Amino acid sequence: MGRWEPNARGRLEQAALELYGERGFEQTTVAEIAKRAGLTERTFFRHFADKREVLFWGQGALQELLVHAVADAPDSVAPIDAIAAALEVAGARFQGRREHSQQRHAIIAANAELRERELIKLVSLASALAGALRLRGIADPAASLAAEVGIAVFRVAFDRWIGETGQTDWSQVIRESMDELKAVTAGR
Repeated sequence: MGRWEPNARGRLEQAALELYGERGFEQTTVAEIAKRAGLTERTFFRHFADKREVLFWGQGALQELLVHAVADAPDSVAPIDAIAAALEVAGARFQGRREHSQQRHAIIAANAELRERELIKLVSLASALAGALRLRGIADPAASLAAEVGIAVFRVAFDRWIGETGQTDWSQVIRESMDELKAVTAGR
């Protein structure tokens, strides 16, 4: 192995997804992931705290992106529309990564510990979004409600997006899901 290898994080992530898919999350070791990626365990731990973090390492960047997008939304938009705009912006992270997202989702769905970690991530995102709305002057409970509903829309849209066989654009799925929510709440 060379002293420096390009794209170590990406290679480790790909190796982990392959192994988790083949053998299951529980049965896969860090040593096996590193070996499949052509790297050392030490290199693995430079990039990830543990084997779960391979699946969750982007949470901080996603949260930051969502919070900034809410902050950048025009002052005139309703809180739920600021959240919807943020979810559309977040789509740039997912677009072109549908297969990766499908693999990740299947691995998480097959493991109770990982499902719990995913739910914790979503709660954290909702909390951050509510905080961003409060900074815009939206009081509770409106800020918390808009954020929680936004995360529910995100989950429904994400499940729909990874399940689609066509090349549906993430932003389109978010807009359609938000329209469905508005139709349901309007009693149509």
